[in-house]
Amino acid sequence: MMSSPLKKSFVAIFPPMYSHETSLRVRYAETDKMGYVYYGTYAQYFEVGRVEALRSLGLSYRRMEEQGVMLPVHDLSISYHKPAFYDDLLTVRTTIEAMPSVRIKFAYEVRNEEGDLLTKALTTLVFIDRATNRPCRAPAELLEKLAPFF
Repeated sequence: MMSSPLKKSFVAIFPPMYSHETSLRVRYAETDKMGYVYYGTYAQYFEVGRVEALRSLGLSYRRMEEQGVMLPVHDLSISYHKPAFYDDLLTVRTTIEAMPSVRIKFAYEVRNEEGDLLTKALTTLVFIDRATNRPCRAPAELLEKLAPFF
């Protein structure tokens, strides 16, 4: 077992988190007249990243909804660094940096095939009880699946 001082330094270098990568190809309809991916399209890419990150844990939005939990976006912050173009193969890295409670925060990086950083973003989503339409705690199943990473 790792000693306490070593464990603390290890965590400082490699903080606990969960990350997942998914790839997608830019479709022509996602570009603007300049040939760049339209800025609003990135929100859809982040949704793909979130859904696939949760799916990789064995969870799905559909199952949470069936269990009475909705997960709307509360806020979104994006920084654009370089454009993506039609037919580019993009990698969306989605990271959960902290255990969720009533909210869950996702960080994203979008990179092209060359590994260039194109976009970074953060979203906060809120767990909502479908019956009461009020915030609720994160589902126990999600917390159990994430526990080994934190």
